[in-house]
Amino acid sequence: MKNQVFFYFLCMFVSLSWSQQDVQYTHYMYNMSVINPAYSTGSHGAANLGVLYRRQWVGVEGSPSSASLFAHAPLGNNVEAGFTLQTDDIGDIIKEHNLSLDFAYKLRVSRFSTLSFGMKAGINVFNTNFSNLNFESGDFTSDPNFNENINNTFVNIGVGAFYYTRNFYLGLSMPSLLNTEYLSKTNGLYEIAEERHIFLTSGYVYQLNKTLKLKPNVMLKAVSGAPLIVDVNLNALYNEKVEFGLGYRLNDAFVAMINLRVNERLRIGYSYDYTSTKLNAFSNGSHEMLLIYNLNLYSKGFNKSPRFF
Repeated sequence: MKNQVFFYFLCMFVSLSWSQQDVQYTHYMYNMSVINPAYSTGSHGAANLGVLYRRQWVGVEGSPSSASLFAHAPLGNNVEAGFTLQTDDIGDIIKEHNLSLDFAYKLRVSRFSTLSFGMKAGINVFNTNFSNLNFESGDFTSDPNFNENINNTFVNIGVGAFYYTRNFYLGLSMPSLLNTEYLSKTNGLYEIAEERHIFLTSGYVYQLNKTLKLKPNVMLKAVSGAPLIVDVNLNALYNEKVEFGLGYRLNDAFVAMINLRVNERLRIGYSYDYTSTKLNAFSNGSHEMLLIYNLNLYSKGFNKSPRFF
């Protein structure tokens, strides 16, 4: 059996056993608006734009690839808004596209701390193309599971809360409140559903000396019927420009990452995930690339110090 067929049936098994999982990003600390609509930068007069691309399990034919485009900016002293566009592709067989609008309202807790509450609303487009499946024999071509492609659109609503100071953040969110059922067969052969995901994120910045800062961060992701995902990282920021770090995703992967502040506006990053599961026999790991651009809305200069998260 070809690798593509092996991987696809593996995905189907995951859908049956644990429910469908949201996309896993290594650079979640720089892509927070994707999972938490309450995320706000606190950057007055600056729009935050970003692009992220992830190639999962390189070497496995038909493995997933994901991309996201996100942007958010202040609309006033207490309001930030933005959008997130995501696309996921599994072997040109399963594709999902998500577009959501985010709205965050900020409350000043103290001089140096802010608490924001957010809402996310959008649509999810889910498509399958079973004709792209490659079988070595005709034994499966008459399987009723693959007789008809799926083309469905669903509404999505999410909520979140985000507390932050200059050196610390804590976020809690559920980016999808609706338990969406993409497909359910009455004969019980298979079921593909989007379960509710709960994210808990936190991070801190330690100033070691004038040029070096340490940035530990953690993300917990919980979903009904699936193991708890724990993502722990430790990054070091040197001279406000170069950041590198190591991480571990429980029972999944070891992570190495680096990003560079090219200038006052632009930051680029890269990460590599070394698969620690049995998929390591088939996969060469996962690659992820990040680009963030800060656009000053009111003047040509951009003198604001860089954000840490």
